Amino acid sequence: MQKRRDVLKLAAGTAAASFLPKKLYAQTGTKKLSILTWNIIDMEPLFKQWFATFQSQNPGVEIEWLDKKGPELPAFYQTQLAAGTPPDIVDIQGGLGLEWAGQGALLDLTPMLDKEPAVRARFNPEYLANWVFEGKNYLIPFYVSKSLLFYNKPLFKAAGIDYAPKSLDDILSYAKAVSGADRTGFLTLNFDWLYWPLFRMQGVDLLTPDLKKPTFNTPAGIETADKLAKATADGSINKISWTGRWVEPNGAFAAGNVGMMHAHSSAYFFVKTQGSWITPETIGIAEVPGYWSTPNSHGYAISKGARNPELAWAFLKFATEKSQAMDFARGRTLTTANAEVDKDFLAELDKNDPTAAAVLRTQIEHTDKLTGNWRLSDDSAVKNIVWAEMQNIFLGRRDAKTALADAEKKVERELRRA
Repeated sequence: MQKRRDVLKLAAGTAAASFLPKKLYAQTGTKKLSILTWNIIDMEPLFKQWFATFQSQNPGVEIEWLDKKGPELPAFYQTQLAAGTPPDIVDIQGGLGLEWAGQGALLDLTPMLDKEPAVRARFNPEYLANWVFEGKNYLIPFYVSKSLLFYNKPLFKAAGIDYAPKSLDDILSYAKAVSGADRTGFLTLNFDWLYWPLFRMQGVDLLTPDLKKPTFNTPAGIETADKLAKATADGSINKISWTGRWVEPNGAFAAGNVGMMHAHSSAYFFVKTQGSWITPETIGIAEVPGYWSTPNSHGYAISKGARNPELAWAFLKFATEKSQAMDFARGRTLTTANAEVDKDFLAELDKNDPTAAAVLRTQIEHTDKLTGNWRLSDDSAVKNIVWAEMQNIFLGRRDAKTALADAEKKVERELRRA
């Protein structure tokens, strides 16, 4: 297992991998390609195969592979940018890619995609458009996910509920019916705008279509926030929804005493390993009412300061081809936004693990209803402003009318500044 700055150098034309300190690269006289990935060191055997195959197709190439854990990667990449030594390729999660694009850190991939329409056509267009900033495409999909609703069928049955919720009011009434004693009715993940479908299903959007003005401080926005706050206060919504991030809400749902959880697809594979109650007969899979969902996807980008941008683009094409994308989908049990791969992989999964197939099928359906993915170069700044006040509302610290008015003013200032 590699640690921290992990550098993988493969001898060109061979499948064997050896590790070579970066300081020795200058002595080889070959082309170098550096790749920074986000916490996927478990896929090292597959990456070794990819690198060896790519090198056999591109003689004289050396590959430096660096993998960082989620909390470490952004800081590491910013440090490399400041030093003028960014990796050629970087794996980026969520809206962070738009922020780096706005900083001028990433290469515009639009000309490459326009030149090779067959590459563009591989991808689900809504996921590909997820990283368009000011009309330019800065990332292509690596692997993708979006939010859905999981529910505990035995708890539903005990409460007399026999179908998935069709509205926010359904969610809240079901949550109240299920809760009591040590049980709560509903959980949501909150980071990276994952809670926003709860507002979007009520007709509340964050910003105007031109992204110039906030639109959440409306009667509908206040009413929605109030409903969520009241449901939290009476125990229908588990407070971990507003205080936890990943482990805490998933662990609470896995314990078996929560009626519903709103999360993205990877949460299923996490809770399945912890919840002995979870079987195909006991866990329900549903779209969120209105089919709204928030993406939480990973994309490949090329640094604007890449030493070999043409070589980097060649690797991105290679890594997202059907053969490589299918191997990755199988290895990680996920969707890739390569439309052909996802269709074929789900057909396989239907036979081997129908419940996982049902979870992942939601990831490629209704992708025209993605929300929480505004194309902002200051996404995290806006996110932090809104979330701080939302959290205050949900936990009963402030009333919705006052908190949303304050958030609106702060977002207006941030948008003017940006």
